[in-house]
Amino acid sequence: MQLPIYKGGLSQRQLLHILNYIHEHLDRDIKLADLANQLSMSQFHFSNLFKQSLGITPYQDLLQQRIERAKQLLKEGDRFIMDIALLCGFNSHSHLSKQVRQLTGITPKQYRVDQFS
Repeated sequence: MQLPIYKGGLSQRQLLHILNYIHEHLDRDIKLADLANQLSMSQFHFSNLFKQSLGITPYQDLLQQRIERAKQLLKEGDRFIMDIALLCGFNSHSHLSKQVRQLTGITPKQYRVDQFS
């Protein structure tokens, strides 16, 4: 995993720890407090340092990681979209659909079809 050059935000070790934590727990309801607690920081301080490190908020990174995992699972083609939503931490098929559509411009079903055509 290529990390950005340290620019006064989280240390490389802290950033790698948090990114791995998010990746390993995508199916769970991850809260800002959970992430901040991983580094023994206040939510405010953690959020500021995270954004300083990556240029996006912790929530934006979490969402991006969830969408990327959903796209990988959609490419496999053997799971129901609702199952993919739950595996990626979305609480419903419609929430996954909305997020994928915002990112790709198409629904998860159409994304899957496009991968196999």
